[in-house]
Amino acid sequence: MLSMSEIKLGKVLAINNEPYQVVFTQHIKVARGGAVLKTKLKNLVTGNTLEKTFSGSDSIEEADLQRRKANFLYSQDGDCFFMDNEDFEQFQFATDDLGDMSKYLKEGQTVDVMIFNQRPVTVALPPKIELQVTSAPDGVKGNSSGSVTKTVILETGLEVRTPLFIKSGDMVRVNTETGEYVERV
Repeated sequence: MLSMSEIKLGKVLAINNEPYQVVFTQHIKVARGGAVLKTKLKNLVTGNTLEKTFSGSDSIEEADLQRRKANFLYSQDGDCFFMDNEDFEQFQFATDDLGDMSKYLKEGQTVDVMIFNQRPVTVALPPKIELQVTSAPDGVKGNSSGSVTKTVILETGLEVRTPLFIKSGDMVRVNTETGEYVERV
């Protein structure tokens, strides 16, 4: 059982025997009242969202999910195809169901797949991944007072703000949780 302070972004909770992932949290402290945690939860099976508020004494059960390694194979017609590394079964997720995560996937990449009741429900990316820059505009000489950045396009189509010295062909590390540039590799 998770207490209010243990409910964080990305945690998967069991509500009505279905897995819900926490996609938004806001901790609120009212003057004379107790603290509450407002959350927005996404059902990993149906994709529906639910808003739920937890008070200090509430506790909730964490969903019983299995994690298995899988390789991302390819993306086609709005679907992303994966292959389980243990039993070599193939499965797919709609690109819309994966949301922004699909922008970080490249062919052959290994990811964690969450399985609920023998069925894959979502993908968990590593916190940081390395992608190649395919398109980068030239930095403007003399425009370097302060921290100046430019927008580059990565091999998956993801657009990221980077420092001026990044050029096409460079490998960069990107934070998958924030979508921000971390470093050049």
